[in-house]
Amino acid sequence: MGIKGLAKFVGDHGEILTDYRFRNSKVVIDGCNIYHSLYLTSCVDQQHGGEYDAFQDQVCKFFKALRDCSIEPYVIIDGGSDHTDKKFETVRKRAESKIDTANKLSKGLRGAWLIPTLARQVFKEVLSSLKVPFAQALSEADQEIASLAQKWKCPVLSNDNDFYIFDIQAGFLPMSHFKWQNASVQRWSPENYIPCKLYTTTSFCRLVNINRQLLPVFGVIAGNDYVNLDKMERWASNRKVARSNSRPDKLLKWLTSFQEKQEALDNVHLLIGHGENNMDAALQALSQGIETYQIQPGCLERFFNDGEAPDPGLLPDHLSVLPDWTLLPLTKGTLPPYMIYILQLRPVIQGIQVEDHSLPSGNITSRPIRQVFYGLLLGEGREVEEYDREGKNLTSSKVKAILPSAAQLLQLDTLDQAPHSVRLEVFLVTVGVSQSIFKGLPPQLGLPVAVTYYWLRHAHPRPDRPLLQALLLGLVFGELCRQRKSQRGLIQRPAMSPDLGVAHVFSQWNRCMRDGLYLNQLLCLPLPEPQCAWLYKGTLVHQLVDQLRGGVTPDSLLMEDPSSVQLYREAETTGQPDGPSTDSGAGGRRGC
Repeated sequence: MGIKGLAKFVGDHGEILTDYRFRNSKVVIDGCNIYHSLYLTSCVDQQHGGEYDAFQDQVCKFFKALRDCSIEPYVIIDGGSDHTDKKFETVRKRAESKIDTANKLSKGLRGAWLIPTLARQVFKEVLSSLKVPFAQALSEADQEIASLAQKWKCPVLSNDNDFYIFDIQAGFLPMSHFKWQNASVQRWSPENYIPCKLYTTTSFCRLVNINRQLLPVFGVIAGNDYVNLDKMERWASNRKVARSNSRPDKLLKWLTSFQEKQEALDNVHLLIGHGENNMDAALQALSQGIETYQIQPGCLERFFNDGEAPDPGLLPDHLSVLPDWTLLPLTKGTLPPYMIYILQLRPVIQGIQVEDHSLPSGNITSRPIRQVFYGLLLGEGREVEEYDREGKNLTSSKVKAILPSAAQLLQLDTLDQAPHSVRLEVFLVTVGVSQSIFKGLPPQLGLPVAVTYYWLRHAHPRPDRPLLQALLLGLVFGELCRQRKSQRGLIQRPAMSPDLGVAHVFSQWNRCMRDGLYLNQLLCLPLPEPQCAWLYKGTLVHQLVDQLRGGVTPDSLLMEDPSSVQLYREAETTGQPDGPSTDSGAGGRRGC
């Protein structure tokens, strides 16, 4: 929900938070919040489309710090969101703000932040490689996080200020005060700990002098636009209550007059603007909002304990659109959660990245892949509403679901049982390549190279040879680093402001890779999944473009390393034969 000013209020009243040495405990981690925090605090470049290897290193260091202090992390990542879309307006406004942020970054301005396209996928891959237990919630994660922490009597780690409202017995550890990089660690010592701050609703309510059961009322009113603060000020004046400046202060002063939740709700109408319709809508929104802060039994403990999918009979009605076979891979994070939005016929907001805003959005390049994704979910001919950047504005359009002929007999309910050859054919037809493209390539690079040749045909403006060579060199460099677990091989200069034309074309590649990954996941992985941390290093490929355009050869950049040169040549020459003869599908022209 988000409560503006609450984190600052808590920080300004230092006695609410207590110094804490965190060790020897379970902790339930708000996955999306933490990976955003780790990316944005790692000083990783944000102007060139992603520095995924550096992000991977940061995530590894974070979980090593937990392990060194005998802390058992359980990570829950957001899946779908509230099915009523009551937060859609908030999400839409965030997307509009990201367009402005991306525009600032494209001009070389510092101080803005933007999470790159594949960061979520990289985060999940790192969790898997480190064997950190994690689950992808089928709806908003907050309730599942609070429920599991309450059940296990352990704290929550997040920066989401909604957790100041949930009455979690073991408390809440704000990430902003979680000094994991300053962990007190001595080898083999049972006394290792991470210095942090602990929040409990008990300390909060004691300081502000309100009944604990009023906290959800406070949280909902604070995050609701219906409430008129001027009326609250007049009320405070009439009651001779001290005035204050911040929104949380005003609300808390108002709430001190009530002992029971219902008593406060009975007086909320005094703070709402005139109009019966406005009043009814406001009271309904407040009532529903309060429910979101009541900790309910979750459905993920069974998954963490036994590895089993949530019981379909215990899921809310709005998730009945999901075929049973999807529940476990969705929870494991091996299916993209936005498929839930599509099945519920809800609008989808496409990601925003650094690119040339005078050109069409990079998401248009990968739209044909998404159309097949939509077709597999909804059937041919249905429409999905997409929100995307147009210029510097966010606009919506209808995108038609399609199915290539290879997919005509596939049914979503039994998609997991379809023959591998059929599922592979659907993917290849969609991206417009043949199986011969994989000859000589490591399995890890099959999907990225196939997507790269799709991008080469569909990107606009059309990529020149140095752009293709730079991407392929980046793939080769990443693959060799993955194999050798080393970063040696190519020499980088310090990052400069991005060339907008190069950034725009590479942004399109990132979108094609994202949508190619999602389609492959929905088709139950006919191609091996690559490790995305090694696929793209933005500052590197931007610099390679400059060097290649200046006449430097790929072989010289690879320092004549025989294995590097051979892999590069395989990647560059593969994909030249015509694509599948059965159908040109969503991939447009056949072949490469």
